[in-house]
Amino acid sequence: MTKEELAALPRTPVFAAGELTERLIVQKQGPIGWIVFNNPARRNAISMDMWEAIPQALDRFEGDAAIRAIVLAGAGDKAFVSGADISQFDQARADSAGVQRYEEIAEGAQLRLQQCDRPLLAMIRGFCLGGGLNIALACDLRIAADDAKLGIPAARLGLAYRASSTKNLVDTIGPANAREVLLTGRQFTAEEALAMGFVNRVVPAASLENAVLDYCGMFADNAPLTMRAAKRIIREILKSHAGFDAAACRAYVQECFESADYAEGRRAFREKRRPNFSGK
Repeated sequence: MTKEELAALPRTPVFAAGELTERLIVQKQGPIGWIVFNNPARRNAISMDMWEAIPQALDRFEGDAAIRAIVLAGAGDKAFVSGADISQFDQARADSAGVQRYEEIAEGAQLRLQQCDRPLLAMIRGFCLGGGLNIALACDLRIAADDAKLGIPAARLGLAYRASSTKNLVDTIGPANAREVLLTGRQFTAEEALAMGFVNRVVPAASLENAVLDYCGMFADNAPLTMRAAKRIIREILKSHAGFDAAACRAYVQECFESADYAEGRRAFREKRRPNFSGK
């Protein structure tokens, strides 16, 4: 599908009013699922209820065969997610029990993002800091506007960055860049982020949504089982040698060869037309 075709489709709510927190907007736009962090008064700082709602939104999208890609974005033009909502720390993270509960919920949401079989794309405008960067790094692609600011200010808050998040950081930008990010706590421009490998593309802010829809159109046209296999095999490759499941990777490949989509792809190639994949 073209970006023009996608842009012409309406966005409709996925959850009934009051079913999820109002701070997370979950919508469907044809083959695209949208998760929008909606806390603009705090530059979309992520709160406990937002962490808790992320897995529910992903479950709903993965249960819908029509959804071929999921976009995560921030409400407004100031921020993707500016970090954790520090105003909640005195209540939610004031003691060891509170810290543990908060970490478990945030860790669960991050893991659910990483395990999602649909392509995930972070649309980054403005600030993408701390917990927001965690979320973006759990996505498959990160497209940033030229006004984006990325960083992890943990060293300025006295916080330690959990191991799973640090691994995602190192896997994405390498240990040397990860050290600079974590030890300085500074914010990086979009161009710096591109050079470090934080983001895949930087575009003018006015072109950000069009760039994202371009990618979503490609995802919508591609074979769902192939994309799922690619994501799962990459996850296996990123595990330690001891944790790598070669048999599972072979099964993912075999599933694609045995699928109706593989037959459709061959027919479409012979007939010189666009394939119509069903995910079966």
